[in-house]
Amino acid sequence: MQREDLIRSVRELLLRSGFKASMPIKLRSISFDIVARRDQNLLLIKVLTNIDAFSKDNAEELKVLAEALGGSIVLVGERSGSGDLEQGIVYSRFDIPIIAFATLKDLLVDDEPPFIFAAPGGLYVRLDSELLHRVREERSLSLGTLAEVAGVSRRTIQMYETGMGAMIDAALRLEEYLGRPIVVPVDPLGYKPPTQDSKPLDMEKCDDFSKNIYTMLMRLGLLVKPTVKCPFEALTVDRDLLILTGLDKDETRLADKARMVSDLSNITGKESVIFIERLRTQHSIEGTALIGRDELKKIHESERLRKMVNVRSEVDARD
Repeated sequence: MQREDLIRSVRELLLRSGFKASMPIKLRSISFDIVARRDQNLLLIKVLTNIDAFSKDNAEELKVLAEALGGSIVLVGERSGSGDLEQGIVYSRFDIPIIAFATLKDLLVDDEPPFIFAAPGGLYVRLDSELLHRVREERSLSLGTLAEVAGVSRRTIQMYETGMGAMIDAALRLEEYLGRPIVVPVDPLGYKPPTQDSKPLDMEKCDDFSKNIYTMLMRLGLLVKPTVKCPFEALTVDRDLLILTGLDKDETRLADKARMVSDLSNITGKESVIFIERLRTQHSIEGTALIGRDELKKIHESERLRKMVNVRSEVDARD
């Protein structure tokens, strides 16, 4: 399957499963391909036919975005250099879950979650560690007894009781001996990256227009987090406000860019704005506010900027 076909299939599956999903983002080297939401669950989805193309930089960019947006990350792929991805198994790279399209379909359509995950050394399952510990104590079973049943060490049983994954055969022997279902499903759609320290803004990598805009935003007390492989150039943060922030001096591509950012804004529930060189008559495009550089210069409080973005977005939505 071609990558474009796989992206389309993933999006159609999400829509059939009750998700609201963005249009596929047709930009090269983008960090994600689809953003989807169902109720309070927001997903950033990367789609690759060969997951070996997934880089550490791509993973780090996704983690920054997911943390800011309060979303989870998943990579859907078909194969790696070692072969096809197997159905029902959760792989990972740079801590990000990776699944085959068939696994995603099982989960969303048939409500059949995967139970197996791949890690160095082989295939593993997750155990209900609290249940395992409780049953062992209720039945006065020693670590040694369970270790002998599972064919592992006493130390390994202790690790199982603190959350470590188990080899499949060991887990099945324990389940059979205890007569209790202690193997639990793996949630490939639940990965949320840990809080990361914000990297300082490197102005040396910005062009003059970007430097000027970012400097004015920071003077308003806003935190600017530049993005690398996104339809928008930065995330602008002010208390509970997050703005998908675009920069554009080239008006010939402004409409396409605004539509893309607006689509993502609608899915994520965040405000969106594009700063441009000179504002003429149009104040927004499909819900994305437009603000000229000269307008921004006249703003001295972040709350005023916030209101301007909100009003212009709402006016466009009403129209």
